[in-house]
Amino acid sequence: MANNVKAAFWEMRAEQAQRTLDSQFWNPSISLYDIKTPCPGGACNTIFHYWWMAHAVETQVDGWNRTGDSIYKQRLAMLHQGLLERNGGEWPNNLYDDMEWMAIGWLRAYLIDQDETYRHTAKLLWEDIKTGWNDHVGGGIAWQKTQLDYKNTPANAPAAILAARLYQVFGKQEDLEWAIKIYNWQKAVLVDPESGFVWDGANRLGDGTIDKDWKFTYCQGVFIGAAVELYKITGEKGYLEDAIRTWQASVEEFASQEANVLPAEGGGDAGLFKGIFVRYAGELALAMGSGSGSEVADVLYANASSLWSSVSSRGDILFSKRWDESLEEEIELSTQLSGVILLETAAALEKAGLI
Repeated sequence: MANNVKAAFWEMRAEQAQRTLDSQFWNPSISLYDIKTPCPGGACNTIFHYWWMAHAVETQVDGWNRTGDSIYKQRLAMLHQGLLERNGGEWPNNLYDDMEWMAIGWLRAYLIDQDETYRHTAKLLWEDIKTGWNDHVGGGIAWQKTQLDYKNTPANAPAAILAARLYQVFGKQEDLEWAIKIYNWQKAVLVDPESGFVWDGANRLGDGTIDKDWKFTYCQGVFIGAAVELYKITGEKGYLEDAIRTWQASVEEFASQEANVLPAEGGGDAGLFKGIFVRYAGELALAMGSGSGSEVADVLYANASSLWSSVSSRGDILFSKRWDESLEEEIELSTQLSGVILLETAAALEKAGLI
């Protein structure tokens, strides 16, 4: 009984965060989310943040999976149309990592009730993404179409996640082979063999240098996610061990010693980094199960508790870049989405009995 009450408690918090996302950011005139709040008359929307919207798609799938409430399906349908219109009537863009996030989002949406529109979008993007693989830096998918010799974690680990999930949904052997190929390249080139810490990219300036000083939670999260997906498919413990090593290196690098709270990594795109990290850390905890998985879940719980303590005294559930500080004057969509993802992850872990 006590566990049921506790689970309902976190579900309620996730739902409150979703309702604030809807009331403070959704703009029905464009069928997209405003990129920040406040945004009177939608005037803030001077930039189209394609990949932020892709993560908004995922948060709506999170809400559907948690509640089964049709409002999430309705919002996804509107988002699909709004995104297509805003991107000029087509789905591909110049950045391979952006397209990967969009494909992951619509593949997850497809799983709700097998809507063929979403399947088509995910698979169309996947066909484009595969054209980003070339032999520069020994393989890997390029970051963007106008810089084919720059390879990074943001363009490769999510591609491995996508390929692995496509295989799990549709059973096409070629997709699993892609997932393993991309993962092996990522691990060989952009993962520290000593610690498991994930580096950001290689050859950005055309000199072959690896950007070891660019340290982001985001990169750790997507590698963990790729490893967990391949573990779920193959059952090979080596993948799970890879994910755990990277998780341990991440906590040592990023989490505060006092409270295990993750740091602020900035605004703009960086506002989403922690959300991506906690999403895939949550997947790791679920894969590890009760016992060792609880150690991962405890860190996520500490962050969720800190975040909630910083906002729960206010009417609207708006999040700051720091998860241990109160509200900023303007909140970007990227930052808000990270908080929503964290609370949805906490709700999922508590439902599974891990926190």
